[in-house]
Amino acid sequence: MSEGLTESASSERERLKQAEEAAKQKIGWNNKLEIPQVTWRATAAGLAVGTVVLISNFQFGLQTGWVSMMSLPSALLGYICFRVTPWGKSFSDVENVYVQSVSVAVGTGPLAYGLVGIVPAIEKFLTAEETGTGSAIRFSTGQLILWSLGLALFGVFFAVPLRKQVIVKERLPFPSGSATAVLISVLHGTKIRDEEFIVNEERSKDPNYMLSTLEEHTCHSRSGSNNSENNSSFSETLALMPHQRTDTISNSANLLYTFSLSSFYTIMAYFFPILRNIPIFGTYLSSVYKWNIQPSPAYIGQGMIMGLPTVSYMVFGSVLGWGILAPFAKYMNWAPGDISDYQKGGQGWVLWVSLSIMISDSLVSFLTISIRSITGLLNEMKRARKQAREASEVSESLLLHDEGANSSDNASLSIGSDIYKDIVPEKHMISTRVVVMGVIASSLLCVACMRIIFNNIVPYYSMFIGVILALFFSILGVRALGETDLNPVSGIGKLSQFIFALVIPASNPSRVLINVIAGGIAEAGAQQAGDLMQDLKAGNLLGASPKAQFKAQLIGTIYSVFVSSIMYKVYNAVYNIPNENYRIPTAAIWIDCARLVTGEGLPPKALQFSLILGALFGAVSFLKNNLSKSSKYHNYLVYLPNGVAVGVGMYNTPNITLARFIGGLVAYWWMTHKHTHLPPSDNKTNMIIFSSGLVLGEGLLSAFTMLLTSLNVKHF
Repeated sequence: MSEGLTESASSERERLKQAEEAAKQKIGWNNKLEIPQVTWRATAAGLAVGTVVLISNFQFGLQTGWVSMMSLPSALLGYICFRVTPWGKSFSDVENVYVQSVSVAVGTGPLAYGLVGIVPAIEKFLTAEETGTGSAIRFSTGQLILWSLGLALFGVFFAVPLRKQVIVKERLPFPSGSATAVLISVLHGTKIRDEEFIVNEERSKDPNYMLSTLEEHTCHSRSGSNNSENNSSFSETLALMPHQRTDTISNSANLLYTFSLSSFYTIMAYFFPILRNIPIFGTYLSSVYKWNIQPSPAYIGQGMIMGLPTVSYMVFGSVLGWGILAPFAKYMNWAPGDISDYQKGGQGWVLWVSLSIMISDSLVSFLTISIRSITGLLNEMKRARKQAREASEVSESLLLHDEGANSSDNASLSIGSDIYKDIVPEKHMISTRVVVMGVIASSLLCVACMRIIFNNIVPYYSMFIGVILALFFSILGVRALGETDLNPVSGIGKLSQFIFALVIPASNPSRVLINVIAGGIAEAGAQQAGDLMQDLKAGNLLGASPKAQFKAQLIGTIYSVFVSSIMYKVYNAVYNIPNENYRIPTAAIWIDCARLVTGEGLPPKALQFSLILGALFGAVSFLKNNLSKSSKYHNYLVYLPNGVAVGVGMYNTPNITLARFIGGLVAYWWMTHKHTHLPPSDNKTNMIIFSSGLVLGEGLLSAFTMLLTSLNVKHF
């Protein structure tokens, strides 16, 4: 045993030595794949940073439903971890990509496994009659681990075969992944790949492209110019796009400063709860209609990340829901209970309207993007077939004119027509065999875990349909994420619930429970596939190994299964959820949507308002998604509210929305008045790092306040 440990430690030291030598010798971009990436130190750092993100996501996921990948702060925190240690010199950019990939896999667990939405919906809001068993469902820790494990893996395997299509061939931007790559390149003083030049360079091998540029090339030759040397340096320069080095020390300091400020507020808010709900509009509006403000640095930071337009839509939703509809419903005796009561109060009544608005907007957006993506994919396949056919014709023509041509040269011409050749060697890719076996095994694992937990309540066919839908939605979700930086998991979840309402017989007493479970399976695959694809985009730009990132995702995911399950039980042991601070709105949305699509009754007059506002925001969504950018009215679309943002503003209490609005105003000032000498992308990156510190500080210190609560430490 001791010999094995000694050998393992020796191997790790050797890998670190290789990494340090690589850093000293400034290994070229094409050789980065050989730099050690899957190391013990990087894994430990990724798990540690990911745990911080996970705790933060649990805090805000249970409070508001907001969960973030935190890829930028994960990359920066990983970098800081090593810069303050003797290992800093050998810490490479591709190893940083691995750290960030592990962290994202860990941190997004609460959302991917439904622990801030689906599980609390089943435990807290599902009635004994709706379970079909006559009793409420409560998950043990072991059952939670099985549940999370069942949802954890198939999305990871679904994403692997999509890489070549959406990253290598179509080169979709994936803005968050690209921004992460830029940040890491800045931190390490390295360069990222210029994809446009790579494509042009490969295109030059295409016979059609060669013939079309032959005349231009001949003109240059006749002029006597010889640019072979210049072209070589030009190629080397453009293939690696340099980025200006920003002030890394300043970004690190800002992250730590905002983290500390937010942590201080969190502790103060525990001892002085008034800081969570300041009645700036008077005691009457505060006590009766919940109009307060919570000057939380975390929510201000979230508002900065979201941007002014989005938080403005949320304020509109808050005014519509909490300022107009809820008071009106109470006045008309449609919702006679306390306004914050989910069952008989104004918030419960408004929730149906907000659900209608979000479903309408999400489905219109999702279907529009899906149709556009499928059309683009079909056009891409048609273009590729046409190009291959033309290349074959040119090759045959060249053979007829030059019988002595070398056959291997002609073969290379045909191969060269593929302008999207993946330059990553096979040994750094995940084999097709692993992917196929992984998809089958993870799908069967999902079905087995659900069967163990729910016995025969959930039929096999519903789970298999859920997995198949997850595969389909992963494709559409990844493409939408690549184009817009928004993973439409909300629309995916609601659409899957509609589909299962048609699949599950109305006579099944457990139809509401089955609807929620199957919808969660479909959503989980799309969520994880999207997260991994953002990481793969960053790795592709920096020259990281896809296999290393795949391992990072698996390691982070399996670790997150256990930590997420335990954290959920801890939150429920310490707090009586739902409560004033943890309203679990996402859970309410899931259960109400399941009841809606399975034919459950709505509160008085909620149906009429839901249909009218749902249709209105559906039309707005269609206009925002389809109006051409060349239209003179396109610039005015920003003034039309986004349905999802309006819905979020309606189901979250005003104190949270107003704090986010302040953050949106700060973001607008930052982008228009602060550091205007920087490129907008660099300025935005700095702002996201600044705001992420605000979010992470309160999120992590929530674990400390949880400890104080469990110890019954008194507050004022």
